[in-house]
Amino acid sequence: MLVQERSTSESPKTQIRTLPTLHSYRFSKSKSLDFSTWLSENLYKVVTILLLIVTVAALFFLRNVGDTAALLCFQSQTAALEKIQFPKIDWNSIASIPAKSSLYPEFRSEQWIVVSVSNYPSDSLRKLVKMKGWQVLAIGNSLTPSDWALKGAIYLSLEEQSNLGFRVVEFLPYDSFVRKTIGYLFAIQHGAKKIFDVDDRGEVIDGDLGKHFDIELVGEGARQEIILQGLPLENVGEIAHEEFYTEIFGGKQFIQQGISNGLPDVDSVFYFTRKSGLEAFDIRFDERAPKLALPQGMMVPINSFNTLYHTSAFWALMLPVSISTMASDILRGYWGQRLLWEIGGYVVVYPPTVHRYDKIEAYPFSEERDLHVNVGRLVKFLNSWRSSKHRLFEKILELSFVMAEEGFWTEKDVKFTAAWLQDLIAAGYQQPRLMSLELDRPRATIGDGDRKEFIPQKLPSIHLGVEETGTVTNEIGNLIRWRKFFGNVVLILFCNGPVERTALEWRLLYGRIFKTVIILSETKNSDLVVEEGRLDHAYKYLPKVFNTYSGAEGFLFLQDDTILNYWNLLQADKSKLWITDKVPKSWTTVSAESSDWFKKQSSMVKKIVSMMPVHFQVSHKQSVESEKSVTICSSEVFYVPRRFVADFLDLHGLVGDLEIHHKVAIPLFFTAMDSVQNFDPVLNTMSYREKPAATNSSTIYSVHVPAVHPWNVSNEQDFIKLVRIMAEGDPLLAELV
Repeated sequence: MLVQERSTSESPKTQIRTLPTLHSYRFSKSKSLDFSTWLSENLYKVVTILLLIVTVAALFFLRNVGDTAALLCFQSQTAALEKIQFPKIDWNSIASIPAKSSLYPEFRSEQWIVVSVSNYPSDSLRKLVKMKGWQVLAIGNSLTPSDWALKGAIYLSLEEQSNLGFRVVEFLPYDSFVRKTIGYLFAIQHGAKKIFDVDDRGEVIDGDLGKHFDIELVGEGARQEIILQGLPLENVGEIAHEEFYTEIFGGKQFIQQGISNGLPDVDSVFYFTRKSGLEAFDIRFDERAPKLALPQGMMVPINSFNTLYHTSAFWALMLPVSISTMASDILRGYWGQRLLWEIGGYVVVYPPTVHRYDKIEAYPFSEERDLHVNVGRLVKFLNSWRSSKHRLFEKILELSFVMAEEGFWTEKDVKFTAAWLQDLIAAGYQQPRLMSLELDRPRATIGDGDRKEFIPQKLPSIHLGVEETGTVTNEIGNLIRWRKFFGNVVLILFCNGPVERTALEWRLLYGRIFKTVIILSETKNSDLVVEEGRLDHAYKYLPKVFNTYSGAEGFLFLQDDTILNYWNLLQADKSKLWITDKVPKSWTTVSAESSDWFKKQSSMVKKIVSMMPVHFQVSHKQSVESEKSVTICSSEVFYVPRRFVADFLDLHGLVGDLEIHHKVAIPLFFTAMDSVQNFDPVLNTMSYREKPAATNSSTIYSVHVPAVHPWNVSNEQDFIKLVRIMAEGDPLLAELV
């Protein structure tokens, strides 16, 4: 095995020491040898030796007590005394390194899998070799068996790596996975357009990378998809439907980070504190989750065992060498993300793409010290960093230099970056063009209507340190089912009571289930986001909500004197209209001659019907008993699906300035939009009393019906009583009070 030569520093000039002159009296004339005389003559030597001893002792103490912060402070002060030199590179005179210097001079492939190997080929690696259209490149180190071989894979031993002629070789440790840096250059030199960075214990789910990642970004094979962007970090730990604030077009996801089932990319702290004993981790994630893009200003950890790089981001593959091994790929990821913004690219995180098997081993915390101590400060620094350079490689070198000055890594990585960039050019890589940075642009205001949701269909198998038993509890399982059903339905709640006492409570109760809760009231309250509206014309405010939430699946209207047992609505058809047409005291027909009020309402109904297009008019007339009667619906609860929104808006337009009452307009609209025989019957069995009782009573409420009317909630105490009684149907409500 060839041992790589290390450059040694030599003095620029030969040092010639002059021998001292020996005087004749040196041995003949004696001197006083008492201690005080000796000490006075050798005091500077004693002081120097003592300082050296103290310094060594201090360093030994700091390293062994584990006070990493103190050690870093000490080291940073020492490093500050050393001036870091900025590398000077003549970018136009870098000679190419031909592929013929390798053992495979004529071989070319566009899709490469680069893996570091320290042991004989694993079963996972044997499966990777069989993936159609991908070339596996195995990079050896000093721990790799000398007879390592695997049919279908290209293996580069230490000796073969050193013969490739790349500058980075002299910086790489012999026994580390960061030697993959040579593999990246080898792949680029041999025609790479995509590089999958992986380790030898990861199995691609279903054996097809194209099923999970976006392998093609342009051309016929590219997926022209909209990608959700920007999950707020403060919401990551919530068990709820997740709101993503924007959408972007795909095509520039140059770095694609996959999630790993089994053993994800966890640190030693998580590894040793989130399980008991020596059982292997087998964490599973939601494979139906959407991919998520990270906007500029937001970063995510990127590892070296489940990440796909496209050619525009090949420069970001460099693994730092002056920091702890276990932090190398993570710091590389943050460094690369910041520079990726300079070319208009972004990172996208994908649902599970590989399964990694836990070998029940972990690295000590000391191996990750750079990760735990520096990452928070690094992310802040990277977001604030700006460069006036005009080419990407110049910006890359400048950032590496400044990061060394800031103590995130050492001058060794500055020199390593310079070598890496020159090797990229020598291997034939063309640096991407710069794009304008979006970080400094004012961000558009994102309203509720712009938000997009994802409803998780599976909980993480480990949440807040609680071990996964294989199934979720019935309560959590039910909550997920309800969210899945109502997660894209907007609830419009009209508050008759004092909103300052109940608005937040209603949102707390129903916001767990629905896409969002819009509250209307006779009195506007901007602080509580309550819109002003009159109950007798409540239907006139619905078009605004419909337009705001154009992506919603449907809209459920509810008055606060009616309680919704959402767990009893799952059998309903969300593509149909829901209303209480079969609830006798809610849906009634009265004579138009009963009073002047009914006569006026009947007259307006006839006027509207006369203006209706034929399909509305025919449907309505088939549903009414007589033109001399008026259909009244109390309309405490009803549902309009997305497919009927356009019809509702058309009918609303026919009303115009007419003062038709909400209780008359809603049944008119519903019978015009569709035949009553087509209404979903889900609300037919609701508990309904025409006159409210003096006080709320448990005898009125039933957990087995879809809704209960009436029920009065006017303050926090009323709300607490309601939640406690509803907890029979939704036990998790008990946690709210």
